Amino acid sequence: MVIADLLGVARMAAITLNEHGHISHWDDTAAELFGVGPPRALGRPPAALLRLPPEHRGAFEPGTFGHVWCGSCTLPRVDTGEPAEIAWWVYPIDRAPGERGVSVLALAADLRRLRRDGIGITIGDRLLSPPDGPVPVRRPAARLLRVEPALTGPSGDGADAVAGSLAGRLAELLPALDPAAAEKITSRVIGLGCPAVSLGLTIRLPIVPHAAGPPAVPAPRSAPARRRRPAGDVPAAWEPLAYLSEAGEQIGSSLDHLQAARALAEVLVPRLADFAAVELLERVVADSAPPADDVDETTPMRRVAVAHNDDHGRWDEAVREGEPLFLPSGTPFVQAMRTGRPVHIRRVGPGQAAKLAMVFGNPELRHLFAGRAMLVVPLIARGRVLGTFKLLRKPDRPGFGELELAMVDELARRAALCVDNGRLYRREVQVAEKLQRSMLPDDPPDVAGARVRYRYRPAEQAAQVGGDWFDAIPLPGCRLGLVVGDVMGHGLTSAAIMGQMRTAVRTLAAEDMRPDRVLRQLDGLARRLGEDYLATCLYAVYDPVERRCTFANAGHIPPVLVSAAGESRVLAVPSGVPIGVGGEPFQTMEVEVEDGSQLVLCTDGLLERRDRDIEEGLEQLRALLAGASADLDGACDDVLAALAAHTPADDIAIVAVGCDGIPKDEAVAWELEPEPNSVPWIRAQVAARLAGWDLHALADTAQLLVSELVTNALVHGAGSLGVRLIKGRTLLCEVHDDGHDLPHLRHAEATDESGRGLQLVGHFAARWGTHRTAAGKIVWFEQRLPR
Repeated sequence: MVIADLLGVARMAAITLNEHGHISHWDDTAAELFGVGPPRALGRPPAALLRLPPEHRGAFEPGTFGHVWCGSCTLPRVDTGEPAEIAWWVYPIDRAPGERGVSVLALAADLRRLRRDGIGITIGDRLLSPPDGPVPVRRPAARLLRVEPALTGPSGDGADAVAGSLAGRLAELLPALDPAAAEKITSRVIGLGCPAVSLGLTIRLPIVPHAAGPPAVPAPRSAPARRRRPAGDVPAAWEPLAYLSEAGEQIGSSLDHLQAARALAEVLVPRLADFAAVELLERVVADSAPPADDVDETTPMRRVAVAHNDDHGRWDEAVREGEPLFLPSGTPFVQAMRTGRPVHIRRVGPGQAAKLAMVFGNPELRHLFAGRAMLVVPLIARGRVLGTFKLLRKPDRPGFGELELAMVDELARRAALCVDNGRLYRREVQVAEKLQRSMLPDDPPDVAGARVRYRYRPAEQAAQVGGDWFDAIPLPGCRLGLVVGDVMGHGLTSAAIMGQMRTAVRTLAAEDMRPDRVLRQLDGLARRLGEDYLATCLYAVYDPVERRCTFANAGHIPPVLVSAAGESRVLAVPSGVPIGVGGEPFQTMEVEVEDGSQLVLCTDGLLERRDRDIEEGLEQLRALLAGASADLDGACDDVLAALAAHTPADDIAIVAVGCDGIPKDEAVAWELEPEPNSVPWIRAQVAARLAGWDLHALADTAQLLVSELVTNALVHGAGSLGVRLIKGRTLLCEVHDDGHDLPHLRHAEATDESGRGLQLVGHFAARWGTHRTAAGKIVWFEQRLPR
């Protein structure tokens, strides 16, 4: 038996240690040999994992790295304790500067069986001598090499005979070794009793692969390799499988369907072809829509990827990426997509080359097609055709063999699935973004006494499209409702919940409830809808007449208030619990807001990052807003540029409000006695005020409507009575009383004595409405100001 026979039946385990002497690589053969898998082995020192004899433990200590060890011993398996007699070698490996490590190459074999079969080399238990000197550690306790009869042969008993026989046998076992070198090695071995040199040879040896490895396949035809591998790195029979694995990883490395198509073209050239072009259906490229059921010459397509190794310029000008196509039905391209099978032309003839060149719209291309092998493969995923790709080989290369056709077919299936997954992913992104944006406000409202600006930036990934929402809601009395919220979770479900939450807040805000009551009603609605309806929310109401802002919070980030002098502070609003949790009351906090102040609300996507928590981000936001100018657009852009990540992992929403206030001389209020003679008196007061505001054109209508509402309050109301007139974007008139019964519009019959007052208000006013207050109710109407 020669050494090639021995190595051909042996199992090899490769183990790598890091600079600390801990296991960093543990392959399947090592797991099978020692009875412990990689999860338990990685990160542990060998001595803690294997019951190594004391004399062998030094081989794996970091202090001995840089030397070559070998040994043989019997080790019990970790799982069963069954003894396994092994031989092993330890080699230093090159690492980055300052790092050291070793690679353990264990040749596992039943040494007792080897001896019975006549193999004559038994490896000792000590350090191999380096080429330039003796062993630098303790003296060996025994001879490191025993020369067996099977190695020396039957010729003589003397030392010269032994050396001569050993040299001859060694040369026979290692035919690549020079005979002179064999004599030098054997003479030193006989003299020292230990291995004399570190011998390295490059010999291709048949090693039995791990039992779980891939089966052997016929070697492919020779072709230029896409990436040269070191000799012996991957067996020739495994090379196609390694190529398919690597190519599949590149194709599937992106969720972009166009990037997957480009990766397909790149991995095909030059390993399998010299030219590759990928064409997809136009609706797949542009709209991410489902592909058509049938493909013909009227189906628009687009070339999305081209790769080749021809001379520069031969294909670049004639076959361009992004070019729209209409493929004639008689071409191999449409044939492949219709039949779902590849079309293989072993050699393109002159006539076929001319037809193909016309398809590309350039007759000069016939010279590039002629004499080449061509393969057209359809891209089919989930039963639908997505497109096709074509391969061409230079005339000096053979046609596509059976193994290569199988490899191309496998890559086509993988690429088609990646393209379709990318299309579906992009479709999901588009649907989520459209759904979310359709539920968010378009433009800030134009209200008196306040300026509002929005900024919204969605997450970069479809899975992260979430439920951040914001809104600015005009309220009666020239007030402004502000809301910022964040639904917990991401995806389409969160976006849908966000839309429901925003609609509910707008509906509740129209009832002019206090902010804490709005959140309480929203919390009850969320709990009735389901357990997944969880969200944080901050709701505020700014009154530009009273110059006051009222807040209620449900677990959201507090706002930042910047005074007219540029001093910024984080408002200590009560934290509250998120919407949908329930069981805890919400509190209301009021803050005086001077004219010229700015109020900024945001979501946690702006503040929280991997290198920064929310508290740090909030402090940075406060410092950034200190001294901010009155330009809200500039302030929002500066905040985004300074705090937002380039590719945010979560949605970002910002609402900035300039609290300008309504001038005090443009709002007036009167308290009335609940008596009939209050009606003519208030008519006169309203007329005088409108004259002072130079609104004579509105006086008659305003007097009529005020007298109707005050009369209604006298008849159906209770307690105190008052009127307030505000000149803002419109002329607003409010009549309040202590009654709790809201008036409602009804149809008055010809004989009815009442019910026509609100009909007059609805007819002459631009808008009107009612809402409850803590003390009673308010009925109001608006009139448009003259241009």
